[in-house]
Amino acid sequence: MNKIKKNDVVMTIAGKDSGKTGRVLAVFPRESKILVEGINFIKKHARRTQKDQQGGIVQRELPVSISNVMLICKSCNRPTKVGLTVLQDKTKARVCKKCKEIIN
Repeated sequence: MNKIKKNDVVMTIAGKDSGKTGRVLAVFPRESKILVEGINFIKKHARRTQKDQQGGIVQRELPVSISNVMLICKSCNRPTKVGLTVLQDKTKARVCKKCKEIIN
């Protein structure tokens, strides 16, 4: 079970965007990377095509390593480590290590 999922709110703890928060747009588990909204922007030179008449310099986000982000708990509103626990009905759930609340 992945500890960080799509639509989670995360904070970067390393790199040029350290301290910024954003929502997870996509998760790439094989590469252990995630795409976060508003973090790790690059400038890409785009050629003018029939589809894109403007061309020029385009800003876009690149994936970030999962190890460089921490999940922000919704109940305690702080960046936290994530633990896994087995519930009464034998299903796994993510748990905040600081406040011990279940993360949906």
